[in-house]
Amino acid sequence: MSSLALSSDPVALTAALVDVPSPSHHESRIADAIEQALRELEGVEVKRVSNTVVARTQRDLGSRVILAGHVDTVPIADNVPHHMEGDMLYGCGSVDMKSGLAVYLHTFARLANSPDLKRDLTLICYEGEEVSSEYNGLGILEREAPEWLVGDLALLGEPSGGVIEAGCQGTIRVKVTGHGVRAHSARAWLGDNAAHRLAEVLTRVASYEPRTVTVEGCEYREGLNVVGLKAGVATNTLPDEAEMLVNFRFAPDRTLDEALEHLYGVLAVDGEHVTVEVDDAVGGARPGLDKPAAQALLDAVGGNFRAKFGWTDVSRFSTLAIPAVNYGPGDPGLAHKPEEHCPVDQITQVADVLYRFCTSPVK
Repeated sequence: MSSLALSSDPVALTAALVDVPSPSHHESRIADAIEQALRELEGVEVKRVSNTVVARTQRDLGSRVILAGHVDTVPIADNVPHHMEGDMLYGCGSVDMKSGLAVYLHTFARLANSPDLKRDLTLICYEGEEVSSEYNGLGILEREAPEWLVGDLALLGEPSGGVIEAGCQGTIRVKVTGHGVRAHSARAWLGDNAAHRLAEVLTRVASYEPRTVTVEGCEYREGLNVVGLKAGVATNTLPDEAEMLVNFRFAPDRTLDEALEHLYGVLAVDGEHVTVEVDDAVGGARPGLDKPAAQALLDAVGGNFRAKFGWTDVSRFSTLAIPAVNYGPGDPGLAHKPEEHCPVDQITQVADVLYRFCTSPVK
């Protein structure tokens, strides 16, 4: 394909990115295109790690901002190439997150050699965000080239409706297993129904009253929910094993260990007839809006911000002591939908704000 026109209109760049299919594990083509375009910029250091492409300026400007966006999408649902309907751009990844990626690429290319740039920039276009964390390009970069993960503030181009969404919730998923004895349902007294062993735990989860808590000016709502149930071997048989998946979304004022301890207390399993096993667990990220670089970004967007519901890769930056926010165009509620679409005015708005932020004096 021809080289991406990074300095062109970010709406056109979004459309060009959408038209390059890049479902998870198939990012090589879009990584090739991004790498080629970035290597055409003068005075910019570019590196590729698998299908993650990174670039940075080295102008000793006294502050560094990381612009990060993932290049992969969920599987295509007959929604590539893009199409326009009025002021809406439709297509796979138009929200999650090729519009955000386009804005970040555009901003980097526009300012990389501009005398107006007031903060050095690191651009990270990474693979494998939509799949298991072992494939996440940020995690791979942290292991193989950690020197690229240095900065005073990180922006993640996840869809946020053009509003800063600060921090993120942590998430724990556990598998709760009921253990019993299989028997014919006509002779139930000879067995022990494993599904019934889960009843008390399910009731505790259903009656749980989650917190709403304010952390550094952001209001987070926690949640504890059963998200999966599995039991039964035949319609006339008592199951000897039953499984329940429970998901705990917790505010970033809890550490991961504190959240796990709290969850175990709520589930209160006996360890004999019912056991619990952690299936996945990651900590959240505090907003970090009190940092100078974050304050400058807030000024650029007019001071509007809110909490991020859900987990994003800002947590990875938080563990590196880099304050991070989610900031990108598009309604996150449309992510992964076949009718995924993004208002073009939000793409332009986010691009304008980023330019204003990156060219504002460092205080």
